[in-house]
Amino acid sequence: MPPPSRHSTPTPARHRPATAALALASTTALLVGTAATASATPLSADAGNGAPVHYVALGDSFSSGPGIPEQTDEACGRSSRNYPALVAASLKAASFTDATCAGADTRHLTTPQGTAAPQLDALRPDTTLVTLGIGGNDLDLTGVLTRCVLLGKLAPLGAPCKRSYTLLGSDAIGARIAATAPKVAAVLAEIHGRSPRARVLVVGYPAIVPDDGTPCRATVPYAEGDFAWFRDKQKQLNSMLAQRAGAGRDTYVDAYAPSVGHDACKPQGVRWIEPEQTAEAAGFHPNAAGHRSTADAALATLTR
Repeated sequence: MPPPSRHSTPTPARHRPATAALALASTTALLVGTAATASATPLSADAGNGAPVHYVALGDSFSSGPGIPEQTDEACGRSSRNYPALVAASLKAASFTDATCAGADTRHLTTPQGTAAPQLDALRPDTTLVTLGIGGNDLDLTGVLTRCVLLGKLAPLGAPCKRSYTLLGSDAIGARIAATAPKVAAVLAEIHGRSPRARVLVVGYPAIVPDDGTPCRATVPYAEGDFAWFRDKQKQLNSMLAQRAGAGRDTYVDAYAPSVGHDACKPQGVRWIEPEQTAEAAGFHPNAAGHRSTADAALATLTR
């Protein structure tokens, strides 16, 4: 479900931001990658080795592109201009299946999501490339975003949302991230079991709020002290994803570093994350420019 509008309390919906998780998963700062331009010379081979590319995209709303015109699957919030579509076009993939779906968490890789089949069912033995963008919804980012907005309206100073998740020295969001790590590892193992020839790219989440933690309450109604906390949790989430990729034979795609300076607090034309539902994208989700950046980062990874 799209994250909350900046002027109203968010209400649950199908398009839960898997990257809302990024908001609360601001700990995810580990994304440290540089993106090359996907618009550069198109690649027509599997990771540059001359073989045909058979590509399957898996993931949540940060991968599917809810609200970005043109929507090809309204139920899953899937856009023809999301980063999987851009990667497939640049690689001139011999086959391409986009199984991404807004609201997906790790369960929906192996079980149905409403009328959508389990995403891993799209894999084949001859699949050579897989992108996976998942984890945010496992943290209940929607719930975190809702709480931070509500508390920010009640107590605009300090860090009430952070305090609510760190009572008595605990770290509720950190614990959720830790609990999601083995689920991501299990998904990666299943991908390799079904598609042993595939190169797998684990895609992180872009910056939702300013990387320096600067408050921008006129746009994102968090309490002043919760911006830095949200950022740090997002970085922690990305760090976990990078670690899971590195623990095996997979590659992490940093979507965060290239997006710094293009967060939801920036003006239209500069931002890559929409702060509310607009004609460009769902609220608190990447717009077309944000997906182009992630596609560039993925393509740069493939050519290394």
